[in-house]
Amino acid sequence: MTGKGTELISLYIPPDKQISDVVAQLRAEHGQAANIKSKSTRTNVQSALESVLARLKYYPRPPENGIVIFCGTLDLGGHRTSLDTRIIEPHEPITSYKYHCDSSFYLDPLEEMLKEKKTFGLLVLDRREATIGLLRGKSVEARKHLTSTVPGKQRKGGQSARRFQQLRLIAIHDFYKRIGDSASEIFLSIDHKDLEGVLIGGPSPTKEEFFEGEFFHHEIQKKIIGLFDVAYTDESGLYELMDAASDALQDMEVVKQKKIMQRFMRELVSDKGLAAYGDSQVRANLDMGAVDTLLISEDLRLVRAEIECPNCGYTRKETRKYISDVFEETCPVCGSDLRIVDTVDIVEELTNICDQMGTNVEFISTEFEEGDQLMRAFGGMAAILRYDTGI
Repeated sequence: MTGKGTELISLYIPPDKQISDVVAQLRAEHGQAANIKSKSTRTNVQSALESVLARLKYYPRPPENGIVIFCGTLDLGGHRTSLDTRIIEPHEPITSYKYHCDSSFYLDPLEEMLKEKKTFGLLVLDRREATIGLLRGKSVEARKHLTSTVPGKQRKGGQSARRFQQLRLIAIHDFYKRIGDSASEIFLSIDHKDLEGVLIGGPSPTKEEFFEGEFFHHEIQKKIIGLFDVAYTDESGLYELMDAASDALQDMEVVKQKKIMQRFMRELVSDKGLAAYGDSQVRANLDMGAVDTLLISEDLRLVRAEIECPNCGYTRKETRKYISDVFEETCPVCGSDLRIVDTVDIVEELTNICDQMGTNVEFISTEFEEGDQLMRAFGGMAAILRYDTGI
């Protein structure tokens, strides 16, 4: 969404901010806006500020996670404009107050909330060196590199073979302990709920020796997902480990999605039939509050369009593919040309309904058979019901 000038207001209010302080600043901004030279910009900015102030009257204090208000006169094209206000209560707390006025809305804090928070600990090692890192989303961050003092397999003259082997084993053990202590310190610094697991890479038998020796802190030891063969133990080894473990990481999420789809399939063929699929069935059950879990394919790309006849007032809503500016249909009542007056992304519409109904939403990948079947055979949306509605 864009405006013609610096007319779009973005307001981030953290949960500990006094609404009265915000109102005082916005009134001051309203007064300063009188100095804007462009009459249209001045009018639009002041109108947006008045709209925001009117909305804030309904909030004696910010919600639990704070509140974000976007307001401004949007450029619709063809010399058409519209004053639009959007209010968002984010799923994570807003950390700082911000008032921003520009030609586009300021979205960085909200986009940051949508970034992948799940973190995996990475460790690649052999008896010469080790590298510790973190994987967030698809981003790898190397945190520490260690080198050992383990002697080579060739002993120096004057030492017995047994004595040399004992000294070598002690040095290896000490190096493993140093690796475990360093890695545990780094991994324990991650919020417990965000650390999904730990991946260990290296040549055999090094990684197996390290794993079996339990050199990690006991809380980290429980989070080990698997051991993977990698050739390198420097920073490039972390990327090699991520690639080697990609199937295991993907399987963790896919297994969860498979279980949900299998539950839907069981309901679909059971006598009770607590399942629905397709736009009309799912929508009817949602309206009744009967949906326990809504399943949406990640590949679903549809809009809900509101269509009207400007001549006789005939209206209808329907789900369609994304619509171009050209719409050529005639009214079934009077034969006049119909027009689209509003569209909303179907995922946004359905998730909003689910929020109101207390319904769970699960997004299903098409990367596995059941997920692909949801898109191809069931129209990209399905529902597991709370009770049989007979629809």
